[in-house]
Amino acid sequence: MEWNVLGHEWAAHLLGRHIARQEARHAYLFCGPPGVGRRTLALRFAQALNCTNPPQPGQPCGTCRDCAQTERMQHPDLSILQAETEGATLKIEQVRELQRTLSLSPYQGQRRVALLLRFQEASLGTQNALLKTLEEAPQKVVLLLTADAPESLLPTIVSRCEVLRLRPLALERLAGALVERWQASPTEARRLAHLAGGRTGYAVRLLGNPDEVEQLQTWLEDMRRLLGATKRERFSYAEQFSKERDSERNRDKLRRALQAWLGFWRDVLLCCARASAPLTNLDWQAEIQRLAAQISLAEARARMRDLERGLARLEANVNPRLLAEVILLDWPRIG
Repeated sequence: MEWNVLGHEWAAHLLGRHIARQEARHAYLFCGPPGVGRRTLALRFAQALNCTNPPQPGQPCGTCRDCAQTERMQHPDLSILQAETEGATLKIEQVRELQRTLSLSPYQGQRRVALLLRFQEASLGTQNALLKTLEEAPQKVVLLLTADAPESLLPTIVSRCEVLRLRPLALERLAGALVERWQASPTEARRLAHLAGGRTGYAVRLLGNPDEVEQLQTWLEDMRRLLGATKRERFSYAEQFSKERDSERNRDKLRRALQAWLGFWRDVLLCCARASAPLTNLDWQAEIQRLAAQISLAEARARMRDLERGLARLEANVNPRLLAEVILLDWPRIG
């Protein structure tokens, strides 16, 4: 079995060489945008670390008991740590419990592996709590962290990890892979490659989840309607982000809307600037060009900046409905 990490072959080669030479570090940080393949690469590395039948040093077989359990994230020596929901906070108590687990000897494999997903969601206290483990990791323990970017973590965390920065694939290569490996039609493959921005994991998720693609289109339809709406109508629309009793659901709903709108305004900005970069929303090209002809480059940039700030404020527990109202009221009114 090869590592099968499309676009990150260089990283797989590096990590395999670390194992083959018995030079595996005690901590690695896999960085890149969500859906780029951080978790997949980390799991392949965990498989290679504990594989009992490697075809060659540093290469997981993918079929032995340890590889199969790791693939399902059910290996007794694999600890998974993440915030309860995307955008929530990873708590210090979770790290304390992990540290107790890592102090034990491996139960089945050669090493204990801790996979800390979306570690940028860890509070400062939680990150500081992990420092001692990173500084004095127990023998036969490897920590694998994933995050959007090293800059989202404390410098003291980053400095104690081997950092691997993962990049999206070229859109043409990703579209070709979706056709060859996942049997997508050429048209759908091209569309999803653009929607995912070259992120393999996200593109595959969209391919297997048509409802998510439909929801993306719904957010864009809503945005087009809101651009021509009155203030009263915009206030009314923002109410939907307070309807759920669970505040995390309201927050997650707004997060997905903001991300969809951000991709659209990025496309508008590219058209305003007459840039050659590919658009994200191919189905909306005519609408994007029409809007770009009616607003300035500065206006498009301001809308992107507001959405980026909105996403950051959402992570800081700002009220979703109030945040939506502020963002929507600043949008220009365009018929």
